[in-house]
Amino acid sequence: MKIVKLNKQTKQDILTNLLKRNPGQYTEYEQTVNEILADVRENGDKAVFSYTERFDHCKLNADTIRVTEEEIQCAYDAYDKDLIRIMEDAAANIISYHQKQLTNSWIETNENGCILGQKITPIDTVGVYVPGGKAAYPSSTLMCILPAKVAGVRRIIMTTPCNAEGKVQDCTLVSAKIAGVDEIYKVGGAQAIGAMAFGTESIPKVDKIVGPGNIFVALAKKAVFGYVSIDSVAGPSEILVIADESADPSYVAADLLSQAEHDQLASAILITTSEKLAEQVHNEVERMTKTLSRREIIEASLENYGYILLADSMEDAMDAANAIASEHVEILTKNPFETMGRLKNAGAIFLGPYSSEPLGDYYAGPNHVLPTNGTAKFFSPLGVDAFIKRSSIISYSKEALLNAAEDIAKFADAEGLTAHANSIRIRMD
Repeated sequence: MKIVKLNKQTKQDILTNLLKRNPGQYTEYEQTVNEILADVRENGDKAVFSYTERFDHCKLNADTIRVTEEEIQCAYDAYDKDLIRIMEDAAANIISYHQKQLTNSWIETNENGCILGQKITPIDTVGVYVPGGKAAYPSSTLMCILPAKVAGVRRIIMTTPCNAEGKVQDCTLVSAKIAGVDEIYKVGGAQAIGAMAFGTESIPKVDKIVGPGNIFVALAKKAVFGYVSIDSVAGPSEILVIADESADPSYVAADLLSQAEHDQLASAILITTSEKLAEQVHNEVERMTKTLSRREIIEASLENYGYILLADSMEDAMDAANAIASEHVEILTKNPFETMGRLKNAGAIFLGPYSSEPLGDYYAGPNHVLPTNGTAKFFSPLGVDAFIKRSSIISYSKEALLNAAEDIAKFADAEGLTAHANSIRIRMD
């Protein structure tokens, strides 16, 4: 990994480099994605079947596109029972955590005859995209479906790619069964996003689409926003570790590598005030990488987006951390809770030497669908709020309206909206 002295210029250079990973930068794929979406919108199932045969080498039809209960049960019966138990334990943790995010409707009555409030309503139909090409992530299936279930979403459908024989990976089906999905369709890529956004003869139109995917999925979600809601346009994974001289270099190195193995575009950054730790982590990363199965991906990731930043002070380190606004932030300092007080921008925060990032990926309960590419400055992790709508409630008595009527009418007149003013004044007579 590159050891770089942290200053104003190097911080800006790194931010500029990291922005290259944003899905919005890959405009060369946009035309292809838009053509696929237009085809699906116009031709429905016919387009979906065609793209599935072209990209996944599988011939589907209206009778085979949906995963059957028998297929799900077969996968469940054949799957490792210990892994099923682990998934069930993780699911229980995810449910418990997200139940605490539930928001209630409320009504407030004032003495002057005003009734104001808020009505919470779950989104009716949600689509969940689950990758299934180079790798399958049953943890993401749990993280996307369970908060929607907690929120009270009526219908949750899932799309995921199949292989040439029309089979979906067992781990995906098992995790979907544990999470309680309603329907699963054997389609991936931009065509799956289009199918859920517009609806086809076989796949229902949804109100919101969530879940990670490759660049084509990310750009497709971006393109259909407005027809449906989406969670985010997610970029490659990233981790930022903030550490002082008290940190264990082997822990730091292992955690950096845990994200670098995701993707050649993944980012792994250490910010430290200790030159000794910087050197030790550099050596540990080189040593550990030699033994890991995804060595080529890790080396490419670290070459392009891996940094060890040497800061003069923890204040400088925190300023850089807030500017980067990483998806995952680990704090390995003498007093991590105190350090956290200065951290404003992060998707998920991991405190102390025994809270490594994979704990959040799989088991602890908080969601691992997180804002990337600096969007933690204004976005939050996927949660129950993503699956509800808030409606305002307003009820005025005659007396309450008369007390405010002239002020409201004058306000409307000032904006030149005389019909608004008339709507109030007609009730004053």
